[in-house]
Amino acid sequence: MHSHVPSAAAQPAAAPPAAASPWPIFWIASVAVFLVSLDATMLYAAFSAMRAGFPEASAADMSWVLNAYTVVYAAMLIPSGGLADTHGRKRMFMIGVLVFLAASAACGLAGNVGWLIAARVAQAVGAALLTPASLSIVLAAFPASQRSVAVSLWGAVAGLAAAVGPSLGAFVVDAAGWPWAFYINLPLGALSLWFGASRLKESVRPEARRRVDGVGMALLMVGVGAVALSIVQSESPSWTRGELWMVAAVGLVSLAAFVGWARTTPHPLVDLALFKHRTYRYVNLATLSFGIAFAMMFFAFFFYMTGVWHYSLPRAGLAVTPGPLLVMPTAIITGKLAARMGHRPFLVGGALVYAASGLWFLLVPGAEPAYLAHWLPGLILSGLGVGMVLPSLAGAAVNRLPSQHYAVGSAVNQATRQIGAVLGVALTVLLLGKGSLSHADFDPLYIAHVGLALLTALLCLAVDTRPRPAHA
Repeated sequence: MHSHVPSAAAQPAAAPPAAASPWPIFWIASVAVFLVSLDATMLYAAFSAMRAGFPEASAADMSWVLNAYTVVYAAMLIPSGGLADTHGRKRMFMIGVLVFLAASAACGLAGNVGWLIAARVAQAVGAALLTPASLSIVLAAFPASQRSVAVSLWGAVAGLAAAVGPSLGAFVVDAAGWPWAFYINLPLGALSLWFGASRLKESVRPEARRRVDGVGMALLMVGVGAVALSIVQSESPSWTRGELWMVAAVGLVSLAAFVGWARTTPHPLVDLALFKHRTYRYVNLATLSFGIAFAMMFFAFFFYMTGVWHYSLPRAGLAVTPGPLLVMPTAIITGKLAARMGHRPFLVGGALVYAASGLWFLLVPGAEPAYLAHWLPGLILSGLGVGMVLPSLAGAAVNRLPSQHYAVGSAVNQATRQIGAVLGVALTVLLLGKGSLSHADFDPLYIAHVGLALLTALLCLAVDTRPRPAHA
């Protein structure tokens, strides 16, 4: 409470930071990120219940409850990183938590799909404001020697939340209805807000006020949204082939225009100079491919458990849980070892383990339920793979960046993962969104899972974050 103690003058200069533990700050910042990641994947479990709650909406329409959030979150994350660096990290974090909580309440109260999607967009804005600010607050709180472990643990909190989201969502939705997938955010978020107001210090002096690149944001949202729309609606009778090709073309042209605009404007949404760092470039490509595979896997779990094995939703939630429980301990061990050895062995090894889990799900489970023999081994492999890869991607992305680019650099990486999630959800809805499902319907999805995991491993061979020899 009292930061300046009279005896401090007698201490060495480094004593005051050492005296205050950075861990309370870590947990305040991480609770909010936990909620954001939890919310993103809880809805995989709530998807069928929400669809039943809005019988007039198709599976493709309902996919926008997931994808509108993810598209806006991905596009807003990047300017939010810049806002945190220039307008104050604590300020952006607190505003983000407040907006996220208000929008969560609005989601639960939604009376129609349009209202729900609009509330999800507001939720995405809040989530985007708080996420890069949270990582910057964590990085600023720890000395350089502990940052690798702190970033891995921060990534693990987000990974754990994303992983337990579906199983927790299944229980909450079954017990209390789909609105509680949103109301559950309110008590934990209020706690983060309360402690954040009193405990967090402003960690940057807001100085250079950068303009927000509205053109870049619009181009990115249109690009990602249009590509996702063309995938989701590709089997829909209400869209012609010509219209879908047109939508896809608009998306691709917008993405190309986004890159062209970023090269020429003085204040771009994404500073392309970040990608001159070889490791950063390859980490982001790997994050995109792994993000697609991660979203496909989780969504498919629930479709398989409820659609092929006819498990109830809580039983499916329980059946998915062992994999996620492995994420956090694996990430903690990986983070400690990566600080000494670099991230590459864990990225490549984890991606190969994840590919093995996809191969298992492709070849072993059948139409008859046999959980312990046919499902659990694949789930354990997937939990170990995710625990090695997800936090390592977050850690490797900022490892070589100068400190003033932490927030923007991490935001671009998080946004890349979200864009991957949009494409993963879109592909899964395309492949599995129809009424009755058989085992064979899952084959293309698991082949894609294996292919994307192998591509991730290949891309990660170029990542080099081994500690450099210490200098004075």
